[in-house]
Amino acid sequence: MKMLARGGRAFGRFWWDFLIGDTPEFFVATLAIVLLALLLRHQRDIAFFVLPLAAVICLVASSLRGRGGSSGTP
Repeated sequence: MKMLARGGRAFGRFWWDFLIGDTPEFFVATLAIVLLALLLRHQRDIAFFVLPLAAVICLVASSLRGRGGSSGTP
């Protein structure tokens, strides 16, 4: 029984590291974009513009967060 529990914890840790890893904001952004796609599934014309825009906004926000938010110094 202990071996099964230990294997379950290892399996859970693997998926946590695989999906979330070092950048949880990518996981949250991915979930938000998928949810947005689900909500806009019947409005294809709107989704055509909104989903790529949401992806770009998430990537830019993550890049700015990674740089520390400063735009003056490298």
